[in-house]
Amino acid sequence: MNINSKYFRLNSRNQKIRIKFHRSIFRTMAVFSAIMMSAWFAGAQTHISYTVEQANTVLWKKFIDKYGIIHDFVGETPTPEDCVLGRPNAVGWWSPIENGPFFTGLYLSAACERARRSGDKIDDEKARRLADGLLKCASVSDVAGFIARGVGTDGQCHYPLGSVDQTIPWYLGLYSYLKSDIPTPQHRKIVMNKLREVTSALNALDWKLPCDGCFKSEFRGDLKSNNYLEVTSYLFLLRMMYQLFQDPIWLERYQTALFEYPRGSVEKPSELNKTRIDICAAGIRIDSVIFQNKHFDSQLWIYVKNQATIVYLAAMENDEKIKASYRIGIEQNVTNALEVIEAYKTFNNNDTKKFGHSNWREGYPTWFTQKTQSDAAKLASMGNKEKLGERKLYERTYMTNPLAAAAIIALAGDSVNREIVEHVISHYNYSKLNLSEFFLAEFAYYAFPYREISTHFAIENNK
Repeated sequence: MNINSKYFRLNSRNQKIRIKFHRSIFRTMAVFSAIMMSAWFAGAQTHISYTVEQANTVLWKKFIDKYGIIHDFVGETPTPEDCVLGRPNAVGWWSPIENGPFFTGLYLSAACERARRSGDKIDDEKARRLADGLLKCASVSDVAGFIARGVGTDGQCHYPLGSVDQTIPWYLGLYSYLKSDIPTPQHRKIVMNKLREVTSALNALDWKLPCDGCFKSEFRGDLKSNNYLEVTSYLFLLRMMYQLFQDPIWLERYQTALFEYPRGSVEKPSELNKTRIDICAAGIRIDSVIFQNKHFDSQLWIYVKNQATIVYLAAMENDEKIKASYRIGIEQNVTNALEVIEAYKTFNNNDTKKFGHSNWREGYPTWFTQKTQSDAAKLASMGNKEKLGERKLYERTYMTNPLAAAAIIALAGDSVNREIVEHVISHYNYSKLNLSEFFLAEFAYYAFPYREISTHFAIENNK
């Protein structure tokens, strides 16, 4: 063997050693990177989990009353006299009990998912308490189909005017509750009976929402009207009733309603005159045209329930063509939400603007007898801006609306936008907020499919 061949074998052997060495280094680096990524992921999850737990603790300690109903903010609870006279106004706007079933209904769906993931009996009991709060809102009036906004100091008094915003989340919450394993057979029966009672009443009223008190025989809200707020709500109610009770009449009504032109429409295709299924596909943006609302993008919090209804509709639908229309609408809503979600970056957790709404009597000192619903709305607009301060609008704009956008995105179930949603949820110090609307943080968090931290999985997938 000549020198060259010996050199070649030696060089070849050294090359193999170097290759093995490089492979070893590469594997070590890959494992190290995987561990670091997993550690980062675990850290990120620890942070998001911490903020969600903070939100949960603050909400239950500060904003949920003894009946299981969420208050808008901490302030003096209205008395029976306030509710009868309509103070601060007959709609109940700007009072601590303005949005009881609205907020409680949406939050109950998150509470049910939290209980499922945790397996904690305490979380089960909290969900039952929220469900009982919703049942109470539907039981304090002798007007069939009326959902009260909440209750005053005696546990019975309430404002006379409800709304679609109160009624539909009421349904969403109880439907989510029934889909869970939380209710006992006895409680399930109570909830089912109440759903049947309220829905039968609304059907008899041709889906117009009744009022109470001095406005009895009047209506506030029409589920058959032609805007997105009502269209997805009406379809959801019909399909949900079939899902729960399996009575073919509800499925027949739902299938007919899909291709009807809603009340207020003309049977002529245009930007505004569409069948219900086409309105669903158009997404929430269509309402900005219908209502000619220049501030539409700042009011996404009202539309979280509509994204929830259309997501439920898509899940319940068997016809692929109809399901596809729902999915188009869902994605349109996500696109709209992504356009405004980054407003959260403007919110300063150390902001000290005045929140005068806690003392709502001073903030709304004007009062007069309200003979019409228009009178009530007029009175509601007569606040003392100096005493009320700017903090409520600040939180609504830079906290509530971004969290509503996060909820709309999360409901779609597409993990591609998960990071921005979690950034929004993690941004706020929930102990410093005045509005309970931050419950949307938990709503968004629990709307996404659950994911567990697995270092082994991370390493295996980085080999």
